[in-house]
Amino acid sequence: MSSTPLRRSLGVVDGVAIAASSTAATTSIAIGMGTIATIVGLQGPALLLLAFLPVLGIATAYARLNRSEPNCGNGYAWVGRTLGPWPGFLTGWVTIAGSVVFCAYTSAVMGSVVLIFANKAGLNSLAGIALDPTSTGVSTAVGLVLLLGLTALAVTGTRATTRFQFALLVFEYAVLIAFCGWALVTGEQSFSLSWFNPFEIADGTTFAQGMVLAVFFFWGWDAAFSVTEETRKPGDAARGGLIALFAMLGLFLFASVAFQREMSLAELIENGPQALPYLGQKLAAEPWATLPLIALMFSAAASVQSTLIPTARGLLAMGRDRTMGPLWTRVHPRYGTPAAGTVVVLAVAASIALLAVALPRLSDMLLAAVNAIGLLVALYYGLTALACAVRFRSARHEGVRAAVLAVGVPAVSGLILLGLGGYLGYSYLTMSDHFELSPDNGWFMFSLPAVIVLVGLGMAAVAKYVRRSPYFATGRGTDAEAITLPMDRTPV
Repeated sequence: MSSTPLRRSLGVVDGVAIAASSTAATTSIAIGMGTIATIVGLQGPALLLLAFLPVLGIATAYARLNRSEPNCGNGYAWVGRTLGPWPGFLTGWVTIAGSVVFCAYTSAVMGSVVLIFANKAGLNSLAGIALDPTSTGVSTAVGLVLLLGLTALAVTGTRATTRFQFALLVFEYAVLIAFCGWALVTGEQSFSLSWFNPFEIADGTTFAQGMVLAVFFFWGWDAAFSVTEETRKPGDAARGGLIALFAMLGLFLFASVAFQREMSLAELIENGPQALPYLGQKLAAEPWATLPLIALMFSAAASVQSTLIPTARGLLAMGRDRTMGPLWTRVHPRYGTPAAGTVVVLAVAASIALLAVALPRLSDMLLAAVNAIGLLVALYYGLTALACAVRFRSARHEGVRAAVLAVGVPAVSGLILLGLGGYLGYSYLTMSDHFELSPDNGWFMFSLPAVIVLVGLGMAAVAKYVRRSPYFATGRGTDAEAITLPMDRTPV
């Protein structure tokens, strides 16, 4: 077991790059605009703006907690110390599980884009296999090859990774802004202020599902806090995450209005996860029409790579507390990264991606994965925000401003997200009377996040009663500088 510490080589700009890449604005816009239109029609801009408010409250909670206790396990360490080890472990577990599922389905997105390029080049089949971009199986197979290469790059160090992220971000944002700007100016659909009116959504379940999906759009900014032990100053991680969060709000609102200016509701729904490439085809001739497709490819690659970083580091934090096995604490002596954990995350994501082949249509798999992750994100964001409100409850004696920022805003934001997640979960359970592998089946949509939570509780029991982790005695995560751990011969 290595005692090599993580290297402190990152600054604010690196944190912005990791957070922005993990949020994956281009990927969220490309596959999300059509998906959110399927659920709430043209009220996407309203929900994106509304969802930003509790997410901003969560971000203030992260920043406050990070100043108090820098830890690459972030929510896992903060919730464990404040609310107790069981909810703390569950916070860490669902964060990691959601990230692994994200890597699994985004690899299929990457594969689908590569297949579209192949079709454009006239290659429609290979060895008797149809290269269909809408096929989950073929897209996944191609995407897993790309996932292997991205994992290798993530292992070589966060500094090298962030340089790669910047190159991708500059290109994809330039393309996104150019095409959405052109759509905003030339679109034939009339702009309407009703797009920003959430009260146009009459059904409560539809509103909750749309809000959870909108929160998912912003998910990823907290990746900056996972490298807080590798930044020169802990405050740099918070600034990086908050800067990326506000930038994403601007991009999402800009793009959502642009899409609805250029495309009718029927077009948005019909094109679903292919909405961005469709926009490129509507606005430009080849080869310029291919640029949004390249931007989507770059965004998917950057988001997968930047998701591998916080996932491996969250497992490192859990491993050094012995809530997970010693494998996760192995830091590469040359690169200073949790290399072994990163490779195992790759293997698990690949396994989940292969299981997802049971849903033959790529759009169905994406919708199911996004809904599952949305519920998990609502759970761990909500628990972390409540932990902030409880830990700093004494701030209510320091004046109104301190009480609102440290207690009021995190508490309200956390309760909103937990309430939305709970209501949506209940709606899924009551909307169907049988189980079916379909994103229209409520039992199926509820099953994936439910299984993840139940497995997490089982893993917590193993950590407490088999590994006898000290975390379950104190709820405290291991100090950031104390990487050296006692020998633990229990399995991973």
